Amino acid sequence: MRRREFISFAGAAVSMPFVALAKDVPRLGVLLYSQNDPQMAAVRRGLSDLGYVEGRNIVIELRHAEGRLDRLPIAAGQLVGLQPDVILAIGGDVSPIAKKVTEKIPLVFVSSADPEQLGLVESLRRPGGNATGVTLLQDALASKRLEVLKEAAPKISKVAFLWNPDHPDNEQRAAQLAAQTLGLQLHLVEVRRTEDFDSAFRAANDAGADSLYVVTSRQTLVNIKRIVQFAMTNRIPLAGGFGDWAKEGGLLSYGPDAIAMSARAANYIDKILKGANPADLPVEQPAKFQLIINLTTAKTLGLPIPYSLLSRADELIE
Repeated sequence: MRRREFISFAGAAVSMPFVALAKDVPRLGVLLYSQNDPQMAAVRRGLSDLGYVEGRNIVIELRHAEGRLDRLPIAAGQLVGLQPDVILAIGGDVSPIAKKVTEKIPLVFVSSADPEQLGLVESLRRPGGNATGVTLLQDALASKRLEVLKEAAPKISKVAFLWNPDHPDNEQRAAQLAAQTLGLQLHLVEVRRTEDFDSAFRAANDAGADSLYVVTSRQTLVNIKRIVQFAMTNRIPLAGGFGDWAKEGGLLSYGPDAIAMSARAANYIDKILKGANPADLPVEQPAKFQLIINLTTAKTLGLPIPYSLLSRADELIE
């Protein structure tokens, strides 16, 4: 830990902020894709629950890329230059950048992609190196999400798969395998930029898609209302992963509670600040997945949701 003390020249004290005066206050560096990240708000709540008060017993240094991936390495370099005691990186696209710029400073990540595939850890059980944290492991849920969609809308046959091929947790391979088992055709509809949505929607219509599967990512979450509106206008059932897909009007969502899982990262920060080695802290995976069904949307689409599915739902929206 670094120490902060009054600095004086010729008997005159130089005024400094309160956090700079405290001795042995740990510093948490945070790397984000954009400034207003709801997952960071969850981490702050988690730290608060553990007794951390910003400006009193922890200093948080935040750097973000202003929503641009090309700026992440610069932001990461700035953060490392501050020499925080721990770095928190949120996102499967953000975390590998933080890992590249430092192999020494302990790194806690929150990622929906597989940390092993991203090169963040050697294994989930024994991370090795300087990184550990929380993963949502979305890829493995793709088959279950398609199964639930087919159960809710048994007559569907062609699913528009809305995805960004460049995103690290794109779910495409698992979804393709599940579609074959379920007798569904998966029509891949790519969106790499916000400007691609209109053409993607046209492609889905031209393909005769009768349902929509949305891969959750920053891009799709920012455009959630637009995507749900497309599904409702075309009267097709939408299935999404983590995020407010069902709450915004999609038929259903199935996935982990991303906000609750993000808050769990605070536990890793706390343990490392108290001396734990990230190499020995297993990566946490979600133990529970939420199925949320919008009954109002189901009624609008003329879909009688079977009791077998309703009974398994964690939340029914009416």
